[in-house]
Amino acid sequence: MRNQILLTLLFLVIALFPAFAGKQAPPEGGRPKDFNLPAKTVKILENGLGVVLVPYGETPKVTVSAIVKTGNLHEGAQEIWLADLTAQMLREGAAGMDFQTIARKAAAMGGEVSVAVSSTETTVSASVLSEFAPEAIQLVSQVLTNPAFPESEINRLKNDLKRELNVQKSVPQSQATEKFRAMLYPDQPYGRTFPKEAMIDSYDIAKVKAFYDSNFGAGRTKVYVVGKFSPETTMKAVEQSFNSWKKGPGADYPEAKPSMKKQSAVIERAGAPQTTILLGLPVVDPANPDYISLRVANALLGGSFSSRITRNIREDKGYTYSPSGVLQPGVGTAVWYELADVTSEHTADALKEIHKEISRLQNEAPSVEELKGIQNYVAGVFVLQNSSQGGIISQLHFQDLYGLPDDYLSTYVKKVHEVTPEKTRQLVKDHIKADEMTLVMVGDKQHLPVQ
Repeated sequence: MRNQILLTLLFLVIALFPAFAGKQAPPEGGRPKDFNLPAKTVKILENGLGVVLVPYGETPKVTVSAIVKTGNLHEGAQEIWLADLTAQMLREGAAGMDFQTIARKAAAMGGEVSVAVSSTETTVSASVLSEFAPEAIQLVSQVLTNPAFPESEINRLKNDLKRELNVQKSVPQSQATEKFRAMLYPDQPYGRTFPKEAMIDSYDIAKVKAFYDSNFGAGRTKVYVVGKFSPETTMKAVEQSFNSWKKGPGADYPEAKPSMKKQSAVIERAGAPQTTILLGLPVVDPANPDYISLRVANALLGGSFSSRITRNIREDKGYTYSPSGVLQPGVGTAVWYELADVTSEHTADALKEIHKEISRLQNEAPSVEELKGIQNYVAGVFVLQNSSQGGIISQLHFQDLYGLPDDYLSTYVKKVHEVTPEKTRQLVKDHIKADEMTLVMVGDKQHLPVQ
C-alpha cells in the first residue's frame, strides 16, 4: 500500500512538473569571456616557412599542422579536384615509407596523420602524445616535403574521387551550390565546384607532380604546434625537418570578381517532394571591419537555431526542417546565403517569408534583449572553437590567411558585444540587398515560382 501511494505521488509530480517549470524562467546565461591566447613563439625560417608554437593545456598531447596556402583555387579550368588527388597521393607514401608504414609510425606515437584540402589550403596534421612531438614534426615534414607519389595507387584514388563525385552530384544541395557558385563567379576559380569524370580520368602522376611542384613549398607554408611541449626542442625539430625544403612560390590567390546582379536559375527534379532553395550574394570579406558585426547580423537573421528566418519558416510555418544562414569567407571575397529544403508546394511561400525577414531587419532594429541573446551565442561559439588544439590552429590560420590584426582573437568577443541594434539593421540594409541576390531552386518545376 505504501509503495502504491509513493508511486501515485511520483506520477503526480511528473504530471505537474511541466506546469511548474513553465512558470519559472530559466536563469540568464552568462556573457562569454574574452579569449586570451597563451604567449606564442613565432619564427620565419630562411626558406620562408613560418613557425608558430603555442603552449596550451595540461593534457600531454600535441597537435602539429603544416598548412600550405594552396588548394582548389589554384587549379586550372581543366584541373578541378587535382588538388584533392594530390593531397590524397601525399598520404600514400613518403621518404621510403608506404601508407601502412606511415600509419604505424603515427599510431606508435598515440595518434594518426591526416591530409585535408580546401579551396584555400592543404593541411598535413598529426595529433600525438607530447613526448613524441619531435618525431611527429619529422613525420609531417616527410609526408609533405618528400612524397613518393606511387603510381600504383593513382587509379584507386581516381575511382574514389569519381564515386564521391557521383554521390555529390546526386544531392540537391550540392547541385544548387554548384550552380550558385558558377553564377556568382562566372569563369573564375571561385565558381568551379565539380569536375567531369573525363577530367578525373585524364589525371596521371605527371599532372599530380606538376601541380605539386608548381604550388607547394616553404614560402606558402606555416607550421603550427599547439599543446604541451618543450619550446626549444620543438623549434629545433621544425628547423631540422623543414630547413632544406625548397622555398617555392609565395602565397598568391586569384582575384575574385563576383556578380552583383539579381539572377535566378532552376534545376528540374520532377516529382521531388522538396525544393532546395539557395539564395544569396557576395558580401564583405573577413579583412573588412564590418565582418565580425556581419556574423552577428547573420546569426540573428538566419544563422542560428533561434534566428528569425528559422523561427518563421521552421517553427511557425513548418515549411522546412533545418534552414541555415551561412556567412562563407574567401580570400578577397565572401558570400552570405540562406539554404533550405522546403516542402514543394510551399516554395513560393518560403521565399516570400525569407525576403520578409530580410526586409524587416533592414527597416527595424532588433530589441536589445534579442540582440544580446544572439551576441552571447556568437561569442560562445567562438570561445568553444578555441577549446581544443585543432580549434586554436584553425583560428590562427584564419587570422593569417585573411591578414587580420594581432589582437583579432583577444578582441573578438568584445567586438561582438559592441554591435548595437541600429548597427545590425544598417549592416543588413547595406550588405544583404534583394536586387543583388542570386537564387537557385532545385525541385519540381510545377511548384516553383516564376522569377
